[in-house]
Amino acid sequence: MTTAASDIQVPIDVKGIMAILPHRYPFLLVDRIVEVERGKTITGIKNVTMNEPFFQGHFPGEPVMPGVLILEAMAQVGSILVCLSDQEMIGRLAYFAGVDKARFRRIVRPGDQLVLKLEMLKQKGRVIKMAGQALVDGQLATEAELMASFT
Repeated sequence: MTTAASDIQVPIDVKGIMAILPHRYPFLLVDRIVEVERGKTITGIKNVTMNEPFFQGHFPGEPVMPGVLILEAMAQVGSILVCLSDQEMIGRLAYFAGVDKARFRRIVRPGDQLVLKLEMLKQKGRVIKMAGQALVDGQLATEAELMASFT
């Protein structure tokens, strides 16, 4: 039995996130959804810990979260917004279709908490465009416009 998107209540914990997204360890990059305005905006949390597998090689002695993984975390939060906004999207895979205006403003390190804010800009069928920000301690770490295609 699948839960209807309209039945899912905020905050959404990791079990609820895994009911929406197909991602699993080590590639599930969202820990919690704290705010949703269906069809408009969403805010999620990623707790960055030294236990992340990518820190072993990025970089030894100077752990830095890769920018592409910050973008992926933003995309995962955006995918949750799409699924919560449109029941038909639950269970579909989302693929990156484009990244525009990406800027990396601050290094993200173990111990940081990424606050991921996404705003839906445009939807044409199964193609979605969103504006996203990743913040650490209220400071902008990363921003980008993301496009995804849902299959």
